[in-house]
Amino acid sequence: MAKYRKKPLEIEAIQWTGFNDQEIENFIGENLIGYGDNLVMYYPKSNQYRSKLMYIQTLEGMMTASVDDYIIKGIKGEFYPCKPKIFEETYDLVS
Repeated sequence: MAKYRKKPLEIEAIQWTGFNDQEIENFIGENLIGYGDNLVMYYPKSNQYRSKLMYIQTLEGMMTASVDDYIIKGIKGEFYPCKPKIFEETYDLVS
């Protein structure tokens, strides 16, 4: 069996907090399909609504992102969600 190493590359990414929807929308544009309307939560202290799910169009079809997931822009301009633990184990901040 052969072994492989992931090629070093730089990506752009943003973590979805549930409160930075506009920043996410600016980042992924038309690849944003929508939010989980039936799972929207209201936070009275901040007077904000926060959805628990986001739907993103990826090269593999629609994928679901949860609050705290990272949204990654790949090397071909594609977008996809990544769980925080996997992101932090895979990527280092460069700028």
